[in-house]
Amino acid sequence: MRTAAVLPVKSFGRAKQRLDAAVGQPDRGELAAAMVRDVLAVLRVVPGLDDVLVVTAEPQAAAAARDAGARVVEDPVEAGQSDAASRGVRAALDRGFERALLVPGDCPALNADEVAALLVRFGGAGVVIVPDRHGSGTNALLLTPPDAIVPSFGPGSFARHALRGAAAGARVRVAQAPSLELDVDTPGDLAALRAALATLPDAAPQTRALLERLAPSSALA
Repeated sequence: MRTAAVLPVKSFGRAKQRLDAAVGQPDRGELAAAMVRDVLAVLRVVPGLDDVLVVTAEPQAAAAARDAGARVVEDPVEAGQSDAASRGVRAALDRGFERALLVPGDCPALNADEVAALLVRFGGAGVVIVPDRHGSGTNALLLTPPDAIVPSFGPGSFARHALRGAAAGARVRVAQAPSLELDVDTPGDLAALRAALATLPDAAPQTRALLERLAPSSALA
């Protein structure tokens, strides 16, 4: 089954504004860039992923995508993660992909083995939801076919995606993937990532190096 990963990436200057109490600009933009590079480095080596589509208006993200061998899908309006994800889904369909894995660009500790296992375990048609660490949001969607539902990220998205899947008559399943739960939107998320990286010495090298440069762990906890 031909599978594409879809990675929506917001312009770095607008990214991670909820981190303002812990990380100021331009460091937030550098952090967003580092996380995207780490995610791309993992996705390129996942068995079962045939292509990676990066949906963005950010020149640095586009350059990083090309460096990683990914395709760039232009996002001229930047209307949010859900709209960008839908653009990526349409691009995947246009290229003949049968399945799409929608992943965020802010899960730098992403584990290739976990992603590969997800693709193998959930091989049939339907909607697979990977929740965030709080259980209310969505950190990844595996859609077979890619347009099984229209993505709707943001607060409460787990329930919305489940309802949309049921309304579409799709089989809805929930998957746990710890490395996908480590997204970074708030200072608390950043502290959780730093704690996880302390036990994962090989994960997220770009993000790890930037965090160590910005401040000691205690300053971001």
